[in-house]
Amino acid sequence: MKSAMPFQIKLKKFSDQQVDRASDQLGQELETYPFSAVRSERYFVDGFEDLRSDLEFELSQKIICIEALQQVACKGLRHGGEMRPLVWKILLGYLSVNSNSWEDELTQQRLKYTQLKEEFLASPSQCTNKEEKEYHANGLLRRHEVTNGDHPLNLRNGSTWNQYFKNAEIAEQIDRDLERTHPDIEFFSVNSPISQTNQAAMRNILLLFAKMNPAIGYVQGMNEVLAPLYYVFRTDSSEDNTLHAEADSFGCFVQLLSGFVDNFCPQLDNSSVGIHATLSRLSQLLKANDKDLWDHLENSKVNTQFYAFRWVTLLLTQEFEFHSIMTIWDFLLSNPLGVQEMLLRVCCSMLLCVRNELLQGDFAANLKLLQHYPEVDLRHLRDVASNINSL
Repeated sequence: MKSAMPFQIKLKKFSDQQVDRASDQLGQELETYPFSAVRSERYFVDGFEDLRSDLEFELSQKIICIEALQQVACKGLRHGGEMRPLVWKILLGYLSVNSNSWEDELTQQRLKYTQLKEEFLASPSQCTNKEEKEYHANGLLRRHEVTNGDHPLNLRNGSTWNQYFKNAEIAEQIDRDLERTHPDIEFFSVNSPISQTNQAAMRNILLLFAKMNPAIGYVQGMNEVLAPLYYVFRTDSSEDNTLHAEADSFGCFVQLLSGFVDNFCPQLDNSSVGIHATLSRLSQLLKANDKDLWDHLENSKVNTQFYAFRWVTLLLTQEFEFHSIMTIWDFLLSNPLGVQEMLLRVCCSMLLCVRNELLQGDFAANLKLLQHYPEVDLRHLRDVASNINSL
C-alpha cells in the first residue's frame, strides 16, 4: 500500500470491510502522557494571571514539557492573544515540542498547504494554462495535445472535468453549511465584509480535505468543528500567524479529525468503532458513575443517540456559547487521556450536572432539556468530568 499524502487520513480495509482509525504523520492521534504524581501547586491555580505566567514559563522552554503544558491549559486559556493559538498547535501535534524548530515547521507546513491547494483546488483549465506556460513558449497547446480527459464535455468517471464538476457540487454544499455557521457572530455572518474572506478560507479547507480524503469526503457538521479552530488562528495577535490562519487551520483540522474520522463514516455506524459504539460507551460510562440516573433515562426511553449524537459528532460546538466552546476545547485538547475519551467524560459530566432535573422529568421534558442544554458553570463541568470513573 502506498503511503498517504501529507494531510491525508488513511483508511485501512480489514476482512470485515471496516475502516481502522489511522492516518499519516500529520494525522496521528494525540500522543498520551500520564500526569506526574507530583507537580507544583501553581498548576492548579485558576487565576488567569497565574495561568498566563505558567504558560509563558512552559512555552519559553527549548523542549516543551507536554505534561506541564496540559496541566496549565486544561484550566482554560484567555481569549485573544497568542497563547491559545500556539498551545493548540502544540497539543494537536501541528508543532513539535522543540521550540527552536517552530519557525521552520510552520514555513514547511504552510508551503505544503499552498502546494496542495494548487494541485487539488485548481480547475482543469487552470492546470492546463500552467502546463502551457511551463512547456510552450507561445503559451498554447497544439490541438493534438489536448486529450479527451481535458475536454469539459467529457463526463466519464475518469475525466478531469467530471471530477471538477463533482467537486463543485461539494463546494455548493459547503457554502450552504457555512452560511449557517454562527450567523449571529460578525466574524462568520454573511452580512459582514470580513466574513467573506473567512468563509472563503474555510471553504478551501473543507473542500481540500474532502478531495484528499475521498473515502470520507465532506460531511455536514465538519464546518462546525472547523469554526473554533479557524477563529482562534485568525484572531491570533501575531499578524504573520493571522495571514497564515487558513494553512494552520487546515493542518490542525486534519490532526483533530483523525481521532474522530470513524464518526463521519456512515458505513461504520454499526461497527465496533462507529458512532453507535461510541454512544454505547457513553451510556455505559453514565451507568458506571450514576446507576440511578442511567436507570431513569433507560426506563423513560431517552436513548443516548437522541441527544448525544450531536454532542459527540460536533464536539459540543452546538451546545454552548461560542467562547465557552473554546474553553471546553482547552480542556479536551489538553487532557492526556486523548480528545475522544475526554469528550465522552465531558458528555457524562453534562448529564450529571443536570441530574436533579433529569430525575424529575419524563421523556419529553428530558429530551428537550438535553437537546437545548442549559448554561452551566464550566469550571464545575470540568471538575466533574475530571472525576468521572473510567470503565
